[in-house]
Amino acid sequence: MAVASYSQEEESPEEKVTDTVTNSLSTDVMVMDDSLTVKKRRNINPLAPSKAAFYSAVLPGPGQIYNKRYWKVPLVWGAIGGSVYAYTWNNDNYKRFRTAFKRRQAGFTDDEFNGEGNFPFLDDGDLENQQERFQRDRDLWLVLSIVAYSLNIIDANVDAHLKQFNIDNNLALDFEPYLDLNAVTNNPTYGMALTIKF
Repeated sequence: MAVASYSQEEESPEEKVTDTVTNSLSTDVMVMDDSLTVKKRRNINPLAPSKAAFYSAVLPGPGQIYNKRYWKVPLVWGAIGGSVYAYTWNNDNYKRFRTAFKRRQAGFTDDEFNGEGNFPFLDDGDLENQQERFQRDRDLWLVLSIVAYSLNIIDANVDAHLKQFNIDNNLALDFEPYLDLNAVTNNPTYGMALTIKF
């Protein structure tokens, strides 16, 4: 009769292997060519798009500066500044006509649109129409201001993504005929093959 004995040895703390791979948010893109040599292409920062979007969300324009698209900054400031100016102008006129209309409804005739008092420049209906027109335009410019501000953030984010897009000459997409011989049945297999090189 044979007796087998097994013993389990504990690893000493010095012999324990630990994983030394660390994860970094800034990653390198590596390229392996046909000779199996690895070349470093460029450094990619995956947080760059969110950082650019954050900068543009805090204040319009710095996201474009972060992306080094300096020519976009005057466009962003002009679009947002112009829409805010148009909103303010329409809001001021809305308040003028509203105040005059409310005073006319209360029986006063001393508003700026009354003229001499005998022949008013604008009657009550005209004041109401002007008030509604400026209110509608004010609300439209508020929406356009929000859209311009949002587009500023989206532009900074998308531009930062596209700056890291791989446009290497080694990228290829080939569509070519495929012919192979089945080793078991000795029948040909043919068709089209899609080859992607990256």
